[in-house]
Amino acid sequence: MALEFKQLRALAQSEVRATIAHLPARLRRHAERLPVTYEPRPNRAIVSDGFDPDLLGLFVGIPFGEEESGAIDVPAQIILFLESLWEFSEEEEEVFRDEVVTTYLHELGHYLGLDEIDIEERGLE
Repeated sequence: MALEFKQLRALAQSEVRATIAHLPARLRRHAERLPVTYEPRPNRAIVSDGFDPDLLGLFVGIPFGEEESGAIDVPAQIILFLESLWEFSEEEEEVFRDEVVTTYLHELGHYLGLDEIDIEERGLE
């Protein structure tokens, strides 16, 4: 069943809100301040920077705790690519919801300063 972007965004927003609500208080405070944006797919600029056109999510900006270390070119935020997530989930709503949570937590890990190995060790890959 094909869903429109507006429907995917509503599902994803609901999952992100629920995920933030269930985080430990210390992490929740950080997550609540970090904007999440929703895009259909990575744009040309992101792909030209070497990212996969099927990318599911991306953290951009300066990680938490490093804000004062230099010039900030873009505000810290998580971008979830909903059409990519939908296709990755083979258009299964429950799989999509689960993948939104996993991708959000993965990108939140990057914001908190975790690298790919740290994220994998925590089961957020």
